[in-house]
Amino acid sequence: MFVHLAIHFPKPEHVADVLASMQRVDEAARGAAGLIQIGAWQDAGHSRLVGIAQWESQEAFEAAHERIFQAVADDPLSEWWERPPEVYHLTR
Repeated sequence: MFVHLAIHFPKPEHVADVLASMQRVDEAARGAAGLIQIGAWQDAGHSRLVGIAQWESQEAFEAAHERIFQAVADDPLSEWWERPPEVYHLTR
């Protein structure tokens, strides 16, 4: 099992933009070999957004990574964020 977890810190006026971007990543990932589940979440009462993707293995994530994130390559994320996301790669 491998988990890709990203905590995003959007500017308040760009929460919807960052969430839509995350949802495009989710859609691009659907059907990828080794993907167990993926989703974007909003921290209740805060503008933080959390993306969580569970994969069968780190190798499956790495094989799909470039194709998945190509879906948001043109999004101006650095303009939408207060600061870059915190990204965690979790294994057991």
